Amino acid sequence: MTDFTTELRAAAEAASLSLSEEQILKFTRYDALLVDWNERMNLTAITEPRDVAVKHMVDSLTAYDAALFSGAPTVIDVGTGAGFPGIPLKIFDPSIRLTLMDSLAKRLAFLEAVVEDLGLTGVTCVHARAEDAAHEPQRRERYDIAVSRAVARLPVLLEYTLPFVKKGGHLIALKGRAYQEEADDAKHALKVLGGRIESIRPVTLPGLDDKRAVLTIEKTAPTPKAYPRKAGTPAKKPL
Repeated sequence: MTDFTTELRAAAEAASLSLSEEQILKFTRYDALLVDWNERMNLTAITEPRDVAVKHMVDSLTAYDAALFSGAPTVIDVGTGAGFPGIPLKIFDPSIRLTLMDSLAKRLAFLEAVVEDLGLTGVTCVHARAEDAAHEPQRRERYDIAVSRAVARLPVLLEYTLPFVKKGGHLIALKGRAYQEEADDAKHALKVLGGRIESIRPVTLPGLDDKRAVLTIEKTAPTPKAYPRKAGTPAKKPL
């Protein structure tokens, strides 16, 4: 057993998460791959076992909502980076049909290696910018759930993600201490893009006292075809 395994067990218990031995083995292998690849490319600044267990793995699992994730939903992780929160969610609930999307090809090589090494099925890795992929017919408004962590402020994130979500589906956004301010600033974007905030759930991570929350946004109407705008525009000129 590694230090990471011990830290993960403790963090999961503190967060009231029940993990099977198989899940713990997969999380441990994921950590080993992350640390190894991180020596060759910049995947994460967080590498200490306890920090990875709490700030990456357990944090990602705060996005899990048993009601929303029932019935093998299609899930897209937009701007997944090193695979958070998508891969931990897939390890936790193998039934989800997951798409991992990122704009950096090097990251996709890492994600594909993780998926293969861990034997994860029902996972697709896509190299694309959200602003482009969201206009593709096979992806636009095709997903039950979009998830995203540490990608952009909420008004910008909504333009990146809501076009992928089918009407009646949801965006689950993991947010830091400014979550209420971001929610307030996103009112216009929500109206334009066809969404409404369904819930804001404050969360705490084991051993940390910083403020964070999980925002669940329902897709209430189709997103107008003009959105997302061309690459770079959402960040430069937020709705």
